[in-house]
Amino acid sequence: MTYRTYALSIFGPLFFTIALVGQTSSILTIQSESNAVVWIDEIRRGTTDGEGNLAIKKLSPGRHSVRVRASGFKEITVPLTPGRHSLSVKLVPTTDRAELLFQQAEIAREKSTDQASREKAAGLYREALALRSAYPAAHLGLARLLMDLNDFDKAHDEIAAARRTRPAYAEASAVEGRIYRESAFNDEAISSFRRAIREGNGFQPEAHVGLARVFEEKGQFNEAIVEYKKAIAQLSDSEPVIYQLLGAAYEKMEKPKEAVAAYEKYLELAPNGSYAAAIRSILDQLKREAAGEQIIP
Repeated sequence: MTYRTYALSIFGPLFFTIALVGQTSSILTIQSESNAVVWIDEIRRGTTDGEGNLAIKKLSPGRHSVRVRASGFKEITVPLTPGRHSLSVKLVPTTDRAELLFQQAEIAREKSTDQASREKAAGLYREALALRSAYPAAHLGLARLLMDLNDFDKAHDEIAAARRTRPAYAEASAVEGRIYRESAFNDEAISSFRRAIREGNGFQPEAHVGLARVFEEKGQFNEAIVEYKKAIAQLSDSEPVIYQLLGAAYEKMEKPKEAVAAYEKYLELAPNGSYAAAIRSILDQLKREAAGEQIIP
């Protein structure tokens, strides 16, 4: 395979290059700092390895935005134009105390497992916000954490604070929908999830999953399946757990053939995932049920 590399831009300390690869390749290779978190179109797609590399195996055609964050560095978002499959981004160290505290809070939230660790992470978010009150991402991160702590009123307050700086914030609306759903306000949850989808111009997989969960709780399994499939398409198989949710929805509809297909896709993507053992234990029975179905042309 031949590679042609083009230097797209040099802006002070920021330099990135794009390499064009064969048109049959669907892999996007990101090269940056080690242990950098990478988002594509605001969907988290993974973390670079110790050498700063991340291969993303599935990417839809068209333009995309790539956001990269690494601890101790200034976060950056760069465009990825159609037909380009390799991106190298050099991050710039930051001394912004609010940003550094926010990064620490994000890491602490992701690693938190109990109330004490979550409270510690919340303290880091609050320190960052004390330095920079107009920090929508920090308000959103704190809202997610407060939701995990079942402090729904304060979580709503943080969503409102995020919107004061960023009124149309699709991710904030999706989290708001999750807060309403956890509080058993399903109608309000549906409204927030649909707002998130509008604000994301149709692209908001977290909201589609949220809608699916609400529809399942209401017994509207056809509608739930539609939403799960939309989320799967938008996530480009980066979240195998959605296939598990889809399979469970098909089971509830007594459609074993479709459930088997969804569960097998989960196992393909996450053979050692947290649901893998449970799925393997029921697959044989589901396959027997599927084989006994009458196929109607």
